[in-house]
Amino acid sequence: MHIAKVVRKYKDREYVSFLLRRSFREGGRVQHETLANLSALPPAGIEALRAVLAGEALVGTGEAVQVERSLPHGHVAAVWAMARELGLAKVLGPACPERDLALALVVARAVRPASKLATTRWWQTTTLAEDSGIKEATTDDVYSAMGWLLARQGDIEAALARRHLAPGGRVLYDLSSSWVEGHCCPLAARGCSRDGKAAKAQVEYGLTCDPEGRPVAVEVFAGNTADPKAFISAAQAVRERFGLDDVVMVGDRGMITTARIEALKAVGGLGWLTSLRAPSIAALAASGALQMSLFDEVDFAEITHPGYPGERLVACRNSALAAERARKRSELLAATEADLGEVKAAVERERQPLRGKDKIALRVGSVLNKHKVAKHFDLEIADDSFSFSRKEDQISAEAALDGIYVVRASAPHTSGLSAVELVGAYKDLKFNEAGFRSLKTIDLDMRPIYHYSEARVRAHVLICMLALYLVWHLRRAWAPLCFTDEVPLERTDPVAPALRSPEALSKVSRKRRLDGQPVHSFATLLDELASLTRNTLVFAGGARTTQLAALSPLQRRAFELIGVPVPIELEAM
Repeated sequence: MHIAKVVRKYKDREYVSFLLRRSFREGGRVQHETLANLSALPPAGIEALRAVLAGEALVGTGEAVQVERSLPHGHVAAVWAMARELGLAKVLGPACPERDLALALVVARAVRPASKLATTRWWQTTTLAEDSGIKEATTDDVYSAMGWLLARQGDIEAALARRHLAPGGRVLYDLSSSWVEGHCCPLAARGCSRDGKAAKAQVEYGLTCDPEGRPVAVEVFAGNTADPKAFISAAQAVRERFGLDDVVMVGDRGMITTARIEALKAVGGLGWLTSLRAPSIAALAASGALQMSLFDEVDFAEITHPGYPGERLVACRNSALAAERARKRSELLAATEADLGEVKAAVERERQPLRGKDKIALRVGSVLNKHKVAKHFDLEIADDSFSFSRKEDQISAEAALDGIYVVRASAPHTSGLSAVELVGAYKDLKFNEAGFRSLKTIDLDMRPIYHYSEARVRAHVLICMLALYLVWHLRRAWAPLCFTDEVPLERTDPVAPALRSPEALSKVSRKRRLDGQPVHSFATLLDELASLTRNTLVFAGGARTTQLAALSPLQRRAFELIGVPVPIELEAM
């Protein structure tokens, strides 16, 4: 049985009837029998009868309702929806329980970074575990999924490279490190710590990004790996694994050295874009190729030198950087002089003076190691005397090059770029730096690393990179709600410091959007979305239903920006 709404028109008037009907088949045709006219019933009664006929359980207004459970839903639904929009599940591999678990690990890392054990506890307190089918997953299942994901790393990165890298384009590459807790990881070693943890063993990882900073690939190295060695590994991946030709590899001056450029030529088909180190810049100035008069009217100029055949050199002078370096040098020299003065006073005091050339040198060495400006001082140490003085000529020579850097690029691969575009392309390395900040501190909390097997360390870093891929797109989508600059100002001067748009400065100063609503950080916006819960309601009569809390305007807008107007459930991918 069902309720049919019948509309009839008679003399410009419309008559509506609600009829209770029974449908049956007779002679191969569907027939309808009217059992009753329900038009006299109130609309609420008609709807209640319609619900009963549909099999729904009705509850009287006097019956009690109890919220059996309330699970945070909005934050995981938003990140899951972005993963679905990006087709991330297909990138990971064919459908299987391991893929579902690996995807849940990526989503969980983007929403609430934690250890793998803590993650299996946390997702039970949200809708992520139930909706993604991983409610019964154990840590052993998690480790199995990590192994499955690591085995597919090459295919995953190749798929991302096909999306975001193209022949004739640019590839950003940089290296960072994170310290490791424990002493069993074979990759852990002491090296150049970027985290200020020199006493801790670490692992290093190179991040490959497209020109906008979107992560494409990551590779883990032993903690004592030098930057140039990691760079050649990335270049070979671009050339051989991704099959890209005529691509310009962009790296910093510690990464792409002269020796690495020769190795890059051996790989073939790849160009480079980097900058010169300070000694090379000083050599250019000494040869006359780099003169301060170049910057009288503009702050950059393209120069040539026979020592760099087949290359382009763009000399730049950043006045703000020059002032900062001069200030820092002045402070370090003054602090070093003050500390050396204390050593000199200890040598010259009357009571228990400091004696012995070795002892004096030991005290002086500790001062010089503290401020790192030993090259600017002349020292005279004897058994019973000590004196020092500044090397004014050397200090002046260094100060003359303050704020100057020289961008270096292979000419055949960058002929289509102007000098302005060349400098801008080098400065795009800031996107890699932003990615490392997001990985290590702001969003994904990748450090410290607790895994002790090499495979799990590599899988952990891969999961963090994929989570960064999600966060990168979420930050772009949610820029109108966050402090992110929605429309960055176009750079007219590639050397001058970047400026934020007036709209972004307004958001920062007022802490509110134009509509008066608070501006959020990425983390606080996720917290706001987490307050969107899915509730299990139990009525006194035994009826049970699940209902999503009403969306706030901010929550609705956040989902609309990623293409999900109403987040009912985590749809399968």
